[in-house]
Order: sequence, then structure tokens, then C-alpha cells
Amino acid sequence: MSGPAPVAGLDARAWERELASGPLPWAARVADAAGFSGAASTRRVDDLTVVDWESGAFAGVRGPRQVAAGDGDHFVARIVRSGSEVFAQGGREWVLRAGDAVAWESRSPARFAAAGPVATRSVLIPRDVLEDVGCPLVIGRPRPGRVPAVRLLAGYLESLAPLLPDLAPGPAVAARNALLELGWGALQPESPLDPQALAPARRAAVERYLDARLGRSDLGVDEVAAAHGVSVRTLGRLFSAGGETFSGVLRAKRVARVREELLTGDSTVAALARRWGFFDTSHLNRRFRAVHGVSPHEYRARHRG
Repeated sequence: MSGPAPVAGLDARAWERELASGPLPWAARVADAAGFSGAASTRRVDDLTVVDWESGAFAGVRGPRQVAAGDGDHFVARIVRSGSEVFAQGGREWVLRAGDAVAWESRSPARFAAAGPVATRSVLIPRDVLEDVGCPLVIGRPRPGRVPAVRLLAGYLESLAPLLPDLAPGPAVAARNALLELGWGALQPESPLDPQALAPARRAAVERYLDARLGRSDLGVDEVAAAHGVSVRTLGRLFSAGGETFSGVLRAKRVARVREELLTGDSTVAALARRWGFFDTSHLNRRFRAVHGVSPHEYRARHRG
């Protein structure tokens, strides 16, 4: 999973335009345009976004206009990869040096200034993601780069970033969950993140995988578990937590697709069986009757006259 192609070799004016059009816009100002050069990239990791900047000296401001223009409401984990900067939000100001990290939020004004060359990496986390797992990050608490958890987060991002364009959806979700846990551990160490809180995202990714492959009669639990980087047992727990089973959910999805087409289309029952992953018409009839109490033929006749 990825995003727009990285851009490099940007002069001062192009750099200012690039930052103004990003997922979280900034009003950038380059004091000395002569010889300035900047590079930026934006990559997606499922519902998280990784933004890299590398440039000469410049300053940035997020005022009310930029806050209103942003792409959603986010918490941001910002790491200084090289150089240093002064970052401020909520009436507080911090000097961040190479390796340091800080959390800030997108719905409040912020500013920063780098007096020399600087490279940063930011992870944009939708606010509802953290609220779903129990508690948002506490903003404005810089963490020094010498802290092992911060170094682990930075190292993981260094390894992950070049791989993102080639990650399939399943591994991308696993990478996203690992990134969320490492980010939380680095920036909120006194409140460990409950790994079970990540289960809804894993379940949603599995269901998207199933929805795209319902027509395959050979689709099985081993394949789905491997595609998402988990064991068969872990995959089973994603469904058993809600009183369901993997096979039961897969059957229900297939029967639901058949029901939709019985009501809206003219395909034969045999064609629907082939299209939605049933072995044959008898197999479809048994599964459909178990849910709706009648055969597909009878269901269509009753509901379409």
C-alpha cells in the first residue's frame, strides 16, 4: 500500500506549495530561497499515513485556515530523523533534536522552525483509531531519541518505509498494527496499549479480503491467515470473540450475495452457485435453506412474484 509518488528537488516556492497541499497543510516559509532544496513523500499504511520531509532551513505554521483545510482529525507522532527544530503547540515549545519524538494533534494550531537542514518523519493516526483502543495520545510530551522505545519506533519506520509500495493488504494491516503499538509504546509508555484493542482492524481487513474472493470455492482459513500474517488460531479468535466462526461468516457472506442477486437479477441458481463459491446447486440449496428456510427458487418466487 502506498500513496502519491515521492517528490524531490523542490525549490523554495515548490516546497511551500507542496506543504500547503499535504494531508495536514502547513503554511511554509523559506527565508533564504537561494540553493534551497526539499523532498517529500506520503505513504499509506492501511488507515495510517507516513509523511517524510527533508529540506534546508524553513519554518511552518498551521493556523485556523490550515486546520480547517486538513484531511480529517489526527494525532501525529513526529520524529526528527536528522537536524533539529523548535516545535510549538498549545502554548508550549520544545527543541527536538535528531532521534527525538513528540505527539501533536491536527485540530489545534501549531508551528515549527528549523534553522538548518532537517529531516522529519510523521505518522498520522486518525483520532477515532486511538479513541477506539481506549485513550488518545497525550500531546506535547517530547521523548528523547536515546529512549529504547523511541529508537525501536524509528528503526521500524526506517525498515518499513521502502517496503510500503509492495505490501499486500493483509501484511499492510499487520504492519499498521505493529506501527500503532510501537508508536504508543514510544510516546505513551506508562499506559500500555491492549493488543486486543487492535482486533477490530484485523477483523475488518480479513472481511475485506473475503469480500474480494467470495467466488472462489477453494478459499480457506489457511490462506486467509497466511495473507494476514497471523496463525489460524489467532484468525479464529477474531471471529469467536463475537460468537462467530470463520466458516460461518464466509457462508453468510456468500448466501447474502446470492440473496441480493435473486432479488435483483435474472441469473439461474446454478449460475449463482458457481459465481459465489458454492460447489454445486445442491450445496447452495442446503446453505440457503439453512438461513432463509426455503430454497433459492422458492425465495425468488415469493419475493418477485
